[in-house]
Amino acid sequence: MDSADPRANSRAFSRFAEGYDFPLDEYQVTACRDLDDGAGVLVAAPTGAGKTVVGEYATFLALETGRKCFYTTPIKALSNQKFHDLAARYGADQVGLLTGDVSVNSEAPIVVMTTEVLRNMIYANSRTLQGLGWVVMDEVHYLADRFRGPVWEEVILGLDPGVRLVCLSATVSNAEEFGEWLAEVRGDIRVIVSETRPVPLDQHVAVARRLIDLFAPEAPGDVNPELVRIAREEARFQRDDSRRPRGRNGRGRKSVSYGSGRFGGASAGRDRDRGDRRGPRNSPSRSQVVRSLRQAGLLPAIIFVFSRTGCDAAVSQLMNSDVVLTSPAEAAELRRIAERHGAALTAEERAALGWDRFLAAFCRGIAAHHAGLLPVIKDIVEEGFVTGLVKVVVATETLALGINMPARTVVIEKLVKYNGQTHADITPGEYTQLTGRAGRRGIDDQGHAVVCWQPGMDPRAVAGLASRRTYPLRSAFTPTYNMAVNLVASMGRRRAAQVLEHSFAQFQTERRLGGANSSQRRHDDRTIEQLLASAHCERGDFTEYAGLREQVSQAEAEQARLRRGARDAEIADSLSALDPGDIIAVPAGPHAGWAVIIDPGTHGGHRGAGGSARKGAHRGGDSRPHPLAMVEGRKVMRLGEADIDSPVRRYGGVRLPAHFHPGDATARRNLGRAFDDARARLPELPERPDKAAIDAELGARIAELRTEIRHHPCHHCPDREKHARYAEKAMAIRRKADAAAEKARRQSGSIAAKFDRICLVLSELGYLTDAGSAISDQGRMLTRIFSELDLVTAEAVREGVLDDLDVPQLTAVLSTLVFESRPADRRRGAWLPDHPCEQAVSRLRSVRARVGRLEREHRLEPPRDLDVGFAEQIYAWAAGAGLEVVLADGMSAGDFVRQARQVADLAGQIAAAGVDEELARSCRRAVNAVQRGVVSMSGEDA
Repeated sequence: MDSADPRANSRAFSRFAEGYDFPLDEYQVTACRDLDDGAGVLVAAPTGAGKTVVGEYATFLALETGRKCFYTTPIKALSNQKFHDLAARYGADQVGLLTGDVSVNSEAPIVVMTTEVLRNMIYANSRTLQGLGWVVMDEVHYLADRFRGPVWEEVILGLDPGVRLVCLSATVSNAEEFGEWLAEVRGDIRVIVSETRPVPLDQHVAVARRLIDLFAPEAPGDVNPELVRIAREEARFQRDDSRRPRGRNGRGRKSVSYGSGRFGGASAGRDRDRGDRRGPRNSPSRSQVVRSLRQAGLLPAIIFVFSRTGCDAAVSQLMNSDVVLTSPAEAAELRRIAERHGAALTAEERAALGWDRFLAAFCRGIAAHHAGLLPVIKDIVEEGFVTGLVKVVVATETLALGINMPARTVVIEKLVKYNGQTHADITPGEYTQLTGRAGRRGIDDQGHAVVCWQPGMDPRAVAGLASRRTYPLRSAFTPTYNMAVNLVASMGRRRAAQVLEHSFAQFQTERRLGGANSSQRRHDDRTIEQLLASAHCERGDFTEYAGLREQVSQAEAEQARLRRGARDAEIADSLSALDPGDIIAVPAGPHAGWAVIIDPGTHGGHRGAGGSARKGAHRGGDSRPHPLAMVEGRKVMRLGEADIDSPVRRYGGVRLPAHFHPGDATARRNLGRAFDDARARLPELPERPDKAAIDAELGARIAELRTEIRHHPCHHCPDREKHARYAEKAMAIRRKADAAAEKARRQSGSIAAKFDRICLVLSELGYLTDAGSAISDQGRMLTRIFSELDLVTAEAVREGVLDDLDVPQLTAVLSTLVFESRPADRRRGAWLPDHPCEQAVSRLRSVRARVGRLEREHRLEPPRDLDVGFAEQIYAWAAGAGLEVVLADGMSAGDFVRQARQVADLAGQIAAAGVDEELARSCRRAVNAVQRGVVSMSGEDA
């Protein structure tokens, strides 16, 4: 078919549209016609509105024209689902699948893949790219994701100019801005926005056993007066500050720690704890919510609960009630679905997973869905729900971003969630994303969103949240070491810097800094002029006088900083390189002298650092480690800021007794003897840095400035302080304006500047050659390593840190590079499984500290700390242990499988990176040792 022939295009579209059993919406037709015109498109529409029809038209055009179409998705589960959909539509011989560890028919005209796979193809200049006509980027709003987002921009910037993009996005409030950027970097891109939900949405509030409309039936834009009356009645039984958590003095805190307080819930737990039963009980129980939905004919439903524990607890509560949502025939079919998917699970694995409890709830039409579940369990739940047999799924918000699981009703239990730091209100964008699952096209005439009433809730705030559609797309793009070596290898450093200057992140930065800055500058200039007029004095120039006073303040601040010692970041960096048994020189305080480290205080100790030794490792909001150490006199204590006011280093070491516990007198005695013997072999204690000379020089400068101030004519003005205040205010505004201008100047080239600093680090370490314009052999290795700690990993390979480890040890050490503990897990003790692992991780910490120092020199953010929290589990698994063993410490099955796959993925990257053959062989064996049992079963989610 000739794509330039409009008649041929019209006939092709007609044939395509005939393949659907429903008429296409206007926005779908418009987007497909734009593809016929040879343009690319950005389609933004609500969840469930059928955006994928436009992507499927691109696949249809590829088959019609004899060209290729790649259909990309952010996660493997979506890729798998789309592969099966397209294979059913076009035939298995026409569709391929590439997800990193799976390759099916990769040279087919239509290939479904994760975005990372396409990025890697572009960097490798893969021959599979030949003949590529279209790339569909499904869920393109993922480019706002901190971890996956940068990959999308790498693809958009790196594709051949002749490839047309089909970008499919959820409804975002700045689609036009995103479309402008796409047109700037890709040529003709047309923006099609539809804000019409395919199924209209009704909104309700669950109050006790009732479902009440959120908006007044006779005035759809107004809050239902019945809800306002309920809130007013409830308020009669509450203190005025009951929407806010209370301090110990019983008064409401001014800084609310449970969201804004507008959505209630803060006082619920407190009232239960103190047995407060005053007033109406408006908050519904979970069983009441489900009964109300069933009675109103609003099932199936997804109930969003913002924690995994809460999801599991909700299922348990429903199981403890008399709620049964299935008929005997439906329960039997659900059992068949579960047994089919779970056939490969052994009896031991089923016991470890709580299979019987899961199956009992599943057969009653109730299930949980969250990242802590084994992927095969999620597969079972998804099939049961999509077939309509499971009536209630209790899920975390990740389901709203996942595969296609629409429901008649969405229930949001609370409008406040913990974001990792504090309890915060959900945003209008998050509310839109969650409620987007409500309403099944072709099945439901109406979708329903239900918010559960919480004590202290303001229904007007809920209505405001439900009415707004603010969901801006913000770029998360930032250069990485892997990105830098790949770009330099494929196009050279200068061209790479130019490409990065065209990123969406840079586009948004420049637009943000445009008009706002000029108006602010005009306002600042007017204010400064008025202040200087007020500071005018006949005796002299008060601006000059105020400048002298400011110089004194700056010099005194510099003097104080020097007296405090080195920066906290440098101290923390030196502490993070320590291991149990290291001997350091404590530089200051009452315990100055030699000390042996028992627990470095960074997350994750070793098998010598007992769990209780970790208590107090970080104090309050202080992010600096406070190591537990034995100081001279055999006293065991935590070293604080008064003790460590400058960076420390290792001078020697002792072997820490196995399972050392600081409360064990015998263990302390043994360590003390070893410490005494080691001290006898140490050199003299190092001298403290002599800061006296610098301090004296600053003191002399301060004295000189004070003399100038005393002799200045303005010093004797009777209105001196009044005039000085005006002049100082003017100078402060000028300083702030200058700083803002400098920040804007830096940000206007921030992406390219960071890329340059990254290249300097890579050149210094030998990954780039020829003044940074080409890559070395080591650079070629780094092009294949895509982990967050890519440079630390590459340096570890170069230094032989991973050599001479057996397979379980290798997986344990690699896990420290990819694993990040969840906040709830960081209270548990964690250690390495054996001495070779301890030695390897000790060397790895030294590598990480060295890279961090180099990055700090080049004004780059240093790498995160290593985390040993998964080392024992993956070591045991790679050694052949069963699932019941690795889950014994409380890790969820889903977390274990996801983390194990990440370890295997990193091992596979290293094996394919051109490393020494012996290490490559060890890495391949590690992949095989990890990819077994439940880890290798289907149901990939990342």
